Amino acid sequence: MQRRAFSLALLGCCLPWAIAPLPAQAQVAAPAQTNEASAPAMQLLREGDELLLTADLQWQLPDMVRDALDKGIAVHFVADVEIRRQRWYWSDDILLNAQRYLRLSYQPLTRRWRLYMGSQPFEGQGLGLALAQTYENLNDALQAMQRLARWRIGQVSDLPSEGPALLTLRFRIDTSQFPRPLQIGALGRADWNLLVTRQERILLNSL
Repeated sequence: MQRRAFSLALLGCCLPWAIAPLPAQAQVAAPAQTNEASAPAMQLLREGDELLLTADLQWQLPDMVRDALDKGIAVHFVADVEIRRQRWYWSDDILLNAQRYLRLSYQPLTRRWRLYMGSQPFEGQGLGLALAQTYENLNDALQAMQRLARWRIGQVSDLPSEGPALLTLRFRIDTSQFPRPLQIGALGRADWNLLVTRQERILLNSL
């Protein structure tokens, strides 16, 4: 009888520990996805002597920039791609560099969004030979900007025939194209800025 009472007492002491939840630091959780793991794909392809870049860049438009667009202010973006060879004994050797310029604006009369894309900066109101596309809503326009499809960035013959290199893609808002008062207000403020960077190491002899 005494042995049974002792066993019940021992069970009563252990039971709270058996049913209590694990402390937060001891709970097993699924590994969190990092920005690098969830980063969109970037692919460099060769078509004849042409180098084509395709990338999906997921980003959020800053609220201040969205407000400027709603007020009819055109916002300029720049996609910059670079292939460079890293050198430990000197500055990196830039092998290839290309830019794509985008200009997004809202048309109040038609209630549509207008997107221009070109290989040259938009000087003043001149749009040059830029490709223009109209969208019914802002989300469609942003999705078109986030998708860089078969962008011709250069020629294979302009690159060395072999060796490793670093491919870097940057997408940013060009705040220098804002009206002067907005340039001053946007200087150094994170809620006006957008910068997406993507890098991959490549082998030149595999192109």
